[in-house]
Amino acid sequence: MARVSTRQRFPFRITFLTRPITTTRTSYSSLTEAKKPGFTLFSQFETLLRNSCQSARHLLQIQAFLVTSSLFRNPFLARTVLSRASRLCDVAYTLLIFRHINSSDTFCVNTVINAYCDSDAPHQTVIFYFRALMGGFFPNSYTFVPLIGSCAKMGCIDYGKECHAQATKNGVDSVLPVQNSLIHMYACCGSVQLARVVFDGILTRDLVSWNSIIDGHMMAGELNAAHRLFDEMPERNLVTWNVMISGYLKGRNPGYAMKLFRTMGGLGMRGNARTMVCLATACGRSGRLKEGRSVHGSIVRMFVRSSLIIDTALIDMYSKCRRVEAARRVFERMTERNLISWNAMILGNCIQGNPEDGLSLFGVMVAIDGNEREESLRLLPDEVTFIGILCACARSELLAEGRSYFKQMTEVFGLKPNYAHFWCMANLLANVGLIDEAEGFLQSMAKFDGHMSCESLLWASLLGLCRFKRDVYLGERIAKLLLNLDPKNLVCYQFLLIIYAVSGQWENVSGVQKLIKERRLGIIPGSSLLDLKNIVHNFKVSNKDREGIEEVNSMMDELAHRFRLPSADLSRS
Repeated sequence: MARVSTRQRFPFRITFLTRPITTTRTSYSSLTEAKKPGFTLFSQFETLLRNSCQSARHLLQIQAFLVTSSLFRNPFLARTVLSRASRLCDVAYTLLIFRHINSSDTFCVNTVINAYCDSDAPHQTVIFYFRALMGGFFPNSYTFVPLIGSCAKMGCIDYGKECHAQATKNGVDSVLPVQNSLIHMYACCGSVQLARVVFDGILTRDLVSWNSIIDGHMMAGELNAAHRLFDEMPERNLVTWNVMISGYLKGRNPGYAMKLFRTMGGLGMRGNARTMVCLATACGRSGRLKEGRSVHGSIVRMFVRSSLIIDTALIDMYSKCRRVEAARRVFERMTERNLISWNAMILGNCIQGNPEDGLSLFGVMVAIDGNEREESLRLLPDEVTFIGILCACARSELLAEGRSYFKQMTEVFGLKPNYAHFWCMANLLANVGLIDEAEGFLQSMAKFDGHMSCESLLWASLLGLCRFKRDVYLGERIAKLLLNLDPKNLVCYQFLLIIYAVSGQWENVSGVQKLIKERRLGIIPGSSLLDLKNIVHNFKVSNKDREGIEEVNSMMDELAHRFRLPSADLSRS
């Protein structure tokens, strides 16, 4: 059979912006007329599209027949095809179908907006909306929920305010789902104050309203405000408890997160997969191995099959509790693995277990261990992978291997090194006595990092604390270098304070604190003389074989959290 071109299959194609959009829905009488006995074929296709079309392949087959039989001209069937395409196909194909519908109405435009919102290009949602307005589109309340949700995904408060203004202009800003989406959007954009203004203006709130504003306060780190709202809630559901538990976990209070779970269980509520992941992470963060095993047992009882994210959280939990063997058993039983699960196991070995095992596992992951693996099973490492690898080299003082892995990261895998990679390499060089080269390595960080951010200085202080304490002069020089780069950054002064405290130079500690006061830079948490003396005491009583490893573990936990791994505080066992 001869091939049919797209133009032949769609003889009625009309460009979207060259025609007005019909804003009235298909009337009930026309639909009733279409479903009379004479339209049995129509009814069959309607049923087929709604009930039997479960894949993109099925949809394409049905659509091809509708086009060749001219039934696609029917507005109701065309809208049904568009609706199914938005769920089964990508947004580009959904937009193609939309452009070939003769009489696009509000439902059709809203369907495309929903498709854009669920896609990887949420910014196109706003662009499509304003183009639709130019074509004569009149939005309703169903338009603004996904539209504002796209602004939340982008984290763009300017677009969000524009969409809020559009909702007000069209008189739907008092509709509860729109108000809830506004709360969520402002919270995601970092403006919990505006989210609270919208929340306070809602006359009749539902659970979504309460959960959204509580989550907003949690994202802003305002745990007390979130808990006050939690106490005021007339009713709670599992989403509420999960928001609170994950919020306290992110707020560095894993103990209270576990307390909330116990309270929830006392009320007869069972958790879901997200709850269990949060609990496993909390156990790892606080080093509670006994509770972690209990959580693992609950997961086995609750779920017939475990999931990728749960198994990864368990691997991370056992690793943080220094039970790398148990983590390895979970890893080996996994039927599906992704880069995050591999990273969790590699970091567990490199930091808490045997560094050589971590390096060997890295070779298996990227298929450089001499064993052939299918192309589909190979995984490319990312920045987190190499943090673990370089940390393992630093622990084992593998200088040649460390240099080789750093070169692989930049030249073979094309990854841009960040502050953590430079510090790991500097620690490795310092450990083998190459102090000058270590300092030069740190100074070259600016070429890659561009600037010394507050975050990078924090990790620098942690790594410098645990490794460069053997050479106070080097640490002092590095700290002063950082001060010259950013003289108003409190973290730079904290780094210098730690260096002086470790070496017992309390006069210099007082001098730095006086300098901070004179420059009116504020107060550094944990920088009192008592706190700094405690730091020195902890170094003196630490096991020399594991000297400094705890601080590295804390830093690595933070990095893992930043790079989407389940976070955990490793400083406590």
